[in-house]
Amino acid sequence: MTGTLTERVVDVVVIGGGATGENVADFAHRRGLEVTLVERALLGGECSYYACMPSKALLRPGRVLAAARDVRGAAPAVGGMPDVAAVLARRTSFTHHWDDGAQVRWADGAGLDLVRGTARLDGERRVVVSGDDGEQVLHARHAVVLATGSVPTTPPVEGLPATRHWTTRDATSAPAVPRRLVVLGAGVAGAELSQAFARLGAAVSLVARSRVLAGFAPEVGERVARGLAGAGVDVHAGSSAVRAERPEGPDGPVVLHLENGTALVGDELLVATGRRPRTRGLGLETVGIDQSDGDPLMVDDSGRVTAVPAGWLYAAGDVTGRAPLTHQGKYAARAVGEVIGARAAGRAAGEPAPWSAHAATADHVAVPQVVFTDPEVAHVGLTAAAAREQGRPVRTVTADLADVAGASILADDYAGWAQLVVDDARDVILGATFVGPDVAELLHAATIAVVGEVPLERLWHAVPAYPTLSEVWLRLLDDDRERTA
Repeated sequence: MTGTLTERVVDVVVIGGGATGENVADFAHRRGLEVTLVERALLGGECSYYACMPSKALLRPGRVLAAARDVRGAAPAVGGMPDVAAVLARRTSFTHHWDDGAQVRWADGAGLDLVRGTARLDGERRVVVSGDDGEQVLHARHAVVLATGSVPTTPPVEGLPATRHWTTRDATSAPAVPRRLVVLGAGVAGAELSQAFARLGAAVSLVARSRVLAGFAPEVGERVARGLAGAGVDVHAGSSAVRAERPEGPDGPVVLHLENGTALVGDELLVATGRRPRTRGLGLETVGIDQSDGDPLMVDDSGRVTAVPAGWLYAAGDVTGRAPLTHQGKYAARAVGEVIGARAAGRAAGEPAPWSAHAATADHVAVPQVVFTDPEVAHVGLTAAAAREQGRPVRTVTADLADVAGASILADDYAGWAQLVVDDARDVILGATFVGPDVAELLHAATIAVVGEVPLERLWHAVPAYPTLSEVWLRLLDDDRERTA
């Protein structure tokens, strides 16, 4: 490394320029603070270039064709496969060819100071950034924010570290569709990418240690597993991988051996077994934090890292382990930015820091999530099992989406399922799950109901338009009313 050491003072230093870090920086700057945003790779982060956007772009063409085939009269017009080259080109357009120039221009226009390099803490309010031009030290007057996201985990499978394999980054940026793809891990990423590549022509084998989408209610995983099989995915549920190898060399076929004796052969192996908070190399030990790599940073509801009592170190997004979803990270980031601004203003005035109405930060009672498989999964709040584990008295009410008139318009032989988890004592919704084509658009209404703790009697007067999928709300509420009358 060449260059000299420089030092300067700024109000706030944000380490990590993904969606979460960008939002922290933007909101803090809007509150009148000078903010330096440090990013070592592409500004915009994982979601923009390797996760949310490119993966959904890969999924969409296959879903559109399947939707047309589900409607009599339209089906004859959509024979054949997607144009793979066009699909990959469209995917790449969403990533701007993995160039962050547009994001850099946004940061400049937003008044943010962008520093390229790898940042680490070096004592209280002190950040050292190592870049191509040397090192610089940033001293934060008010706060340092860690928004470093997460990294993939690798399961303890014999031979896997030495066997060339894909991470989700490799899959979403792939220049071509492999003829055969083996996917290890049947969570959200594994399920989505299995279906995307199957519909683009790959022969896909999916390995689930227990079941598909094990983090959701069993009915969800069963329906998605059937959808994956219908798309041509060979699902191996209830069997763990024990060994991986490329016996013919690094460019030869990959073989994944399962504990039941099955050997799956592919041209590529995608490992999608989860992610962990990225805390390695952050210099946490210099501020008195002793933790193992991959453990989440514990924060309070204002985003402050609880292990630093002086209150200047904050964290938001995946690194905290709280709801590792892009939209939740952005939500927490906005709250953290406001909190820092409010507290800085309070100190400047020599008074206790004021709290704005929006700065009572990150309430994780209602965390919405969509799995963009076919069928889609939309979920918010608690599952019935999670609610009962918390000791809450709950009841559930379910409905068949196929009975809704709006569903029959969307597709012939529409198949779908909906469930509400209701607090028995207060008659408010604690959670909602929908499975079926296009159910993602039902989710925000459910989120509002959960966040607002809207009484069921009041929800009964929220009349859905006809004929839409939203009519399922009437069925759910009417059924619940009859059962509890």
